[in-house]
Amino acid sequence: MKKLLLSLGLFSAAVLNAQTDASSKYAATITIDNLHKHLSIIASAEMEGRETGTEGQRKAATYIENQFKAIGLKSVASLKGYQQLYPLYQDSLKTATLTVAGKGAEYGKDFIIPLNNNETGKFKGSKMVFAGYGIDDDKYSDYTGLDVKGKMLIIFLGEPKKDGKYFLSGTTRASTWTFPGIAKKLEAAAARGATGVLVINPSQETFNERAVANGKKTGVYFPKEKAASQSLNFAQLTHAFAKDMMGNNFDTLLKIVKANGIIGDQWAMERKTKIAFKFEKYRTTINASNVVGIIEGTDKKDEYVFLTGHYDHLGIRNGKIYYGADDDGSGTCAIINMAEAFAKAAVEGNRPRRTIVFMAVSGEEKGLWGSEYYSEHPFYPLEKTSVDLNTDMVGRVDTERKSADTLNYVYVIGHDKLSSDLSVINEGVNKKYTNLVLDYKFDDPNDQNRIYFRSDHYNFARKGIPILFFYDGMLKADYHQPSDTIEKINWNLYEKRVRMIFHTAWEMANRDEMLKRDTPLNMGTR
Repeated sequence: MKKLLLSLGLFSAAVLNAQTDASSKYAATITIDNLHKHLSIIASAEMEGRETGTEGQRKAATYIENQFKAIGLKSVASLKGYQQLYPLYQDSLKTATLTVAGKGAEYGKDFIIPLNNNETGKFKGSKMVFAGYGIDDDKYSDYTGLDVKGKMLIIFLGEPKKDGKYFLSGTTRASTWTFPGIAKKLEAAAARGATGVLVINPSQETFNERAVANGKKTGVYFPKEKAASQSLNFAQLTHAFAKDMMGNNFDTLLKIVKANGIIGDQWAMERKTKIAFKFEKYRTTINASNVVGIIEGTDKKDEYVFLTGHYDHLGIRNGKIYYGADDDGSGTCAIINMAEAFAKAAVEGNRPRRTIVFMAVSGEEKGLWGSEYYSEHPFYPLEKTSVDLNTDMVGRVDTERKSADTLNYVYVIGHDKLSSDLSVINEGVNKKYTNLVLDYKFDDPNDQNRIYFRSDHYNFARKGIPILFFYDGMLKADYHQPSDTIEKINWNLYEKRVRMIFHTAWEMANRDEMLKRDTPLNMGTR
């Protein structure tokens, strides 16, 4: 028995050494030349800045898809191709009328209707009720003592503070009654039986040309899934028009709201006022996509390791192309290079145990759209997804970093959250292969930049999936500028970082167990 156990131990060690040697062998195929080859195309003028919903984004998607095919990645069966399409909307105003006490309001002068928050419809009412901020929460409610069923509401945007902190969150950061804000307030009004809502923005006395134009045609936007109970339309009023409706108390109320004050019962108001609203819009649907390729695993192929990075950027503005070489051409090309390395390993008999999913997402610059869509419409079970390794900006150097290791570091975000396995694995392979300085400063819950919430890994993390986010910290210099070009990439450091991420993915794809989910997320909410 002892002899058998010894033999098994030697065999296991031999397998481990073979895997280790293989990891080193295939990481070496990730080279400066290959990174440059792909990035010179992804960040070229031909891609027109890759803005989501534009021809430039579609060109980039086609290029990435063609690379995945050439590498030999398989497509996801349920997608019937290499792209996960998701819809974007663009709305145009057809008609909008608002009549109060028999007087027609003028669109653009007296009111506007935010197109992406309203659906075609109409409402009428004979009674108007003032409902403060329109908040209905256990900690604070503007609806106490109010009967709003079948009536029109008039509310202010915003929420109150107490002793310098927001009443509802208990911190200096506003609650969800501010963002998403209006959607939450409409849902509350609908639940209480109101027929429609008139909204006052305390910081928007009148509507400028841009606001009026946006009320006639939107840019491309991601359709958020609305609560089933949220079926109310609303119009936003100028201060002058709101004062005509509410009377002289309006000026005092505006001062209270601008100071985030609590609106007391003494300001309750209900009036008989006939109000009629009619709204109609035309909607165009535009498809964007996440580009996906896989290498199927062996004995653990029904478990998944995701490698993500966003391929979109800011497009063309005022005639200038925003190339996005670092943000996030660098992450996109890292995915392509790692896919090539894993594919070569698979062909040579070193297929990973878990299925590896290479996913280049779009819509990140607009608000993490592509990854949000995936998290709500996953093609693989989220509970079987071991980890997401997200790469967003790894090609340059943080111009604010003054340490001696400035040319040998990467910021790692998420190391102490969701799984205790993350840092152990990542630090282990880094020490063995690359010896980068792993800087965790953005994992501080008090990080003012809130980096944890600003890239696509977040939509995995909010579903409980362990994540690591690799980032160079280039927040100044050429961040979101046309000058973020390929000439400014630090190629040696870029190559080293991508190899380290590859080693991390290799270990996570081949270990015996999925990553534990045993650590709380200590960052609050987005």
